[in-house]
Amino acid sequence: MDELVALYAEGDLSGRVVGSARRSVVRAENLPHAATAVLLRDARDRVYVHRRTDTKDLYPGMHDAFAGGVVLAGEDPVAAAGRELAEELGVRNCDLRPCLRYWYADPSTSYLAYVFEARYDPERCGPVVHQPSEVAAGWWLDLPDLLHRLADPTWPFVPDGRVVLDRYLGRSSA
Repeated sequence: MDELVALYAEGDLSGRVVGSARRSVVRAENLPHAATAVLLRDARDRVYVHRRTDTKDLYPGMHDAFAGGVVLAGEDPVAAAGRELAEELGVRNCDLRPCLRYWYADPSTSYLAYVFEARYDPERCGPVVHQPSEVAAGWWLDLPDLLHRLADPTWPFVPDGRVVLDRYLGRSSA
């Protein structure tokens, strides 16, 4: 799907939208946009980790601890976070807590990251159900187990997810 994505003023943390472009153009030209990242945690404080499908347009087949994606044209980042959580993991009505906002850039993407934490209650949020086109598999991990896996540089984990997790845990000020 070639959705219309909001373009943001690069480096501006205020979240100023300056236009829009099709997703394919944003990816091809690495245009500055915004994206959400939602860390789903359960009552035992475990983190939901998933492996992306091999057909994802960015970081295919890699592991991730965040559900998220681009902010569409005309969409509020909080609404985008809830939409992405529902689309990717099938959960709804989870309380979203804003955690961070910062610019992320690498050779593949440049975006204003809106980071949230969601508390998962199966009675309120429903079961975790993967979107087949985006999530190949998923499971709950205790944070120390996740950090142990992340210490292995050969474990295929999305690069932006490593950065946001370090920031979320207060291990990076960059």
